[in-house]
Parts: sequence; C-alpha cells; structure tokens
Amino acid sequence: MLINSAKDLKVYKAAYELAMEIFEFSKAWPFEEKYSLTDQIRRSSRSVCSNLREAWAKRRYEAHFISKLTDVDGENSETDTWLNFARDCGYLSIADHDRLTERCRSVGKMLGSMLKNPGPFILKS
Repeated sequence: MLINSAKDLKVYKAAYELAMEIFEFSKAWPFEEKYSLTDQIRRSSRSVCSNLREAWAKRRYEAHFISKLTDVDGENSETDTWLNFARDCGYLSIADHDRLTERCRSVGKMLGSMLKNPGPFILKS
C-alpha cells in the first residue's frame, strides 16, 4: 500500500480511533473533571495524532522526524496515565480500562518500531 499521508499509517488510524473512543467515554464523566481529567485525556490522546502528522511533515530530516516521534510517544504515555486516573476515580470499568490501555500499548509498540527503524519513513533526496 502506498502511503501518501500520515493518515494512511496503521498507527495513525489506531491512535485516532482510540482518541475518539476516549472522547465518547469522557462525555459521561462528572462536570467537575471538565478542566482536569477530561480536558487532559482528550488533549493528550488527540496530540498523538496531531504530533504524528507533524512528524510526517518533518520526515525529510531524520533527526527532526525522530524528535517529533518522541513527542508522539510521550503523549501516548500521558494518555495511558490519564486512563489509570479515570479507572481509579471510578469513571472507567476495569474491563474498559484494560481494553483502552491495551490499545494505547499497541500504539506505543508501533511508535517504538518507527523510532527504532525510521529509515523506511524518511524521504529520500
């Protein structure tokens, strides 16, 4: 498959679906969490996708690409942390938490693979 955009990447699609599922769950969370947990988890999960698009735009330069991918990985890890808070505050069931964190872990593995072997993604002169 020819990849013309970051949106064509399997990791992007998985991260986007995860962010949307988190958004749906977070709609039911208490109003008092609006400016803390809800905003933070929505921001970090969406940042995985937006930073991945930025990394893709910087793939002419391997160091820039890797640097931005590192940011993506950090946002994914932050999302995982917020999922733990959501579970421990009683906003996510253990089953939903486990499923979402497994999806987060899967995104992290794909990002780790890209970080270890960025060559196929770098634009050749």
